[in-house]
Amino acid sequence: MSTIDITKAAKDYREIQSMIKELEAEAEAIKTTITAHMDAENADTLQADIFTIKWTVYTSQRVDTATLKKELPDVAARYTKTTEARRFQVA
Repeated sequence: MSTIDITKAAKDYREIQSMIKELEAEAEAIKTTITAHMDAENADTLQADIFTIKWTVYTSQRVDTATLKKELPDVAARYTKTTEARRFQVA
């Protein structure tokens, strides 16, 4: 690729990323409207034409690594796994 091609690709990438952020914000606003309606109706499932919408509670359990490192640093160190990854950024 030439420098011009890379510059255009980077510009296109940033524009698309910006559009994604805008669409995610719009989707979140729509979701908030729907979930507010469901909360008002005290419903965790809603049927709307061809759509079944669910707003359910779930639980998960995770290890509190900050507390583990503070209270049992040797155990935390023994079970800590280091991984390597690459991050793509266009600044």
